[in-house]
Parts: sequence; C-alpha cells; structure tokens
Amino acid sequence: MKLFETVEEMGHEQVLFCHGQNPNIKAIIAIHDTSLGPAMGATRMLPYVDESAALKDVLRLSRGMTYKAACANIPVGGGKAVIIANPAEKSDELFEAYGRFIENLNGRFITGQDVNITPQDVCTIRRQTSYVVGTSEKSGGPAPITARGVLLGIKAAVNFRLQNRSLEGLKVAVQGLGNVGGNLCAYLHEHGVELYVTDVNREKAEQAASLYAAKVVDPDEIYGLDVDVFAPCALGGILNSETIGQIKAPIVAGAANNQLENEQQHSQALRLMGILYCPDYVINGGGLINVYNEMIGYDETKAFQQLNNIYDTLSEIFAIAHHAEITTYEASRRLAQERIAKAKSLKTQE
Repeated sequence: MKLFETVEEMGHEQVLFCHGQNPNIKAIIAIHDTSLGPAMGATRMLPYVDESAALKDVLRLSRGMTYKAACANIPVGGGKAVIIANPAEKSDELFEAYGRFIENLNGRFITGQDVNITPQDVCTIRRQTSYVVGTSEKSGGPAPITARGVLLGIKAAVNFRLQNRSLEGLKVAVQGLGNVGGNLCAYLHEHGVELYVTDVNREKAEQAASLYAAKVVDPDEIYGLDVDVFAPCALGGILNSETIGQIKAPIVAGAANNQLENEQQHSQALRLMGILYCPDYVINGGGLINVYNEMIGYDETKAFQQLNNIYDTLSEIFAIAHHAEITTYEASRRLAQERIAKAKSLKTQE
C-alpha cells in the first residue's frame, strides 16, 4: 500500500501512527473529514496480520464514519482508530497510554467502544482524556439502538423491493450473533419473521434457536439460503467475488461495517443480480446516533427521531439509485457528499 497516495485518494485530513515502548503500543488514528464537526469514531483492538491490513481497515472505517454521520444528519465528522494487539495483551497501562494520544488531539477526535474494547476499557482510557463516549450508558448501550436502526432499514428495503409494509412471514438469514445481531434477531422475531442464523460460536446460534425458533445453519451455508433478506452482522468484507454469486435473497441489509470487499465492483455486482443493497454506514447508523446523544445529554425522544430517519434516508437512497440507474452505494455517497459540501459552503460564508 502506497501510504500518501492512499490517504489522498480516500480524502483523509490526518492519519496518526501512535507508538510507545513502555507500554508497547501500536495504534493508528484516522481522521477522515471534520466538515460537519469533530471526528467521532470508536476504537477496535485486533491482532492484524500486518500493519498494512490495520491501515486499510482504519482508513475504510473512518471514511465510512464520515458518510454515516452525514447520512444520519449528525453534526460530527468521521474518524476511527485501531490498536494493533491481541486482546489478551490488554492492560490499564496500554489504555492509559492510548488515552494520552487521544488527549493530544485536543478534541479533533472523539472515540468509544468497538471490537474487543469493553466499557471498562473505555473508562480506563478516560483517565487520561475526556474525549471518549460510552462510559455511561443512559440508553442501555449502542447495540439495541443499532439493531433497531437495522430493523428500520430492513422495513424500508422490504417496502421498496418487495412492495410489502409488513415483515410477518418473511425469511431472514442473520450472519453473526454478537450484541447487534442478537438484538436484531429478537426484534425480527417480534415481527413474525422466520429466522435462519449462523455464528462461528455455535453456542450463540443454538441460543437463538431456543429463544426465537431460529434454524441454525453452518457459516458457509448462510449465503445460499432461499430467503427474503440476508443480514450480515459480523465483520466486514463478506460481500465479495466468492460470496455474491451464492446469494439468493433479493435484499442485503445488515449491521456489519465495510460489508463490500470492493465498494465499486461488488456494489455493481449486487445491482446486476437485482439485489437491493442497504449501504452499511446508513443502516447501522444507530450506534453513532446513540453515542452522539449521550455525549450532548441523552434525550430519548430526540434520539429516536434521528433513528427513525434511517428509514426515510434509505428510501431516498433507493429512489436516487433507481432513477439514476446507479448502485445504492454510489447513491448514498452522493447524498453524503452533498451534505458535507453544503456544510463546507456554510463555513466559508461565516
């Protein structure tokens, strides 16, 4: 990966490589765009195969956060951070060192909890910086509200693609039963959906079978099921040249970030197959809406008004894509970029 060419191509304002010897810490903070406000994005900890893989992940995730905030009409910019480490190597010293890196940015980047980072870890980071969210969960945490947003997105897609306002009797395949995927199954079950589930942790799948009468399938089988909706709720890159040809569902709508391995190529492949794709950074915007509202002072009514906009925003994206004969991914980018350009224009006029 050519670092400066890649950063310039993706439009990042700043990428910071954070390194310390005592404790040994390697982290990357990517600030994509602050036109709408300070960059906000959670931190994840993963033992990446190499530093190039970590950089690719954080660049894509931070750009997605910019589009997510713009599509959700939240006045924050996009950022993301990764700590390159095995979760078994966690320590208070490591998180405190990371907190000092965040503090040195003086509010340009606000972070929180992502993969392998717990609320307690966030509290440890907070010892060194105030620029974190998610230390108190007045709303019950981001997972339920993220799942509710995904449910709204599925409803919008079903209405547009299947001309059906009800989910009752539909078949949905859920890939990944973590906090968001598990909550999504509960909501879908309440709506009378027939569930098919898979997870690398078989125990989670069996629990969903017990709670929601879901049918458990092996991870490799989930793509080819004859269902109405395929909902990816695990890690990213699962919509690729190997898997897309297997998908029979007319709708892909799930919570995972960076679902498309190659945004242009694979969004077009889905379109050519007649599959309606819900751009991930739009449908999973509930988590951002949640932490933003907790940061400014949680107001449940306001938060749920913003959450309900996910249905309307996706419906607008579907219409744009249909009339312009473009992918929903490109339509969502256009919508986000228009809102960002408007914000930049207003700043110029001030």
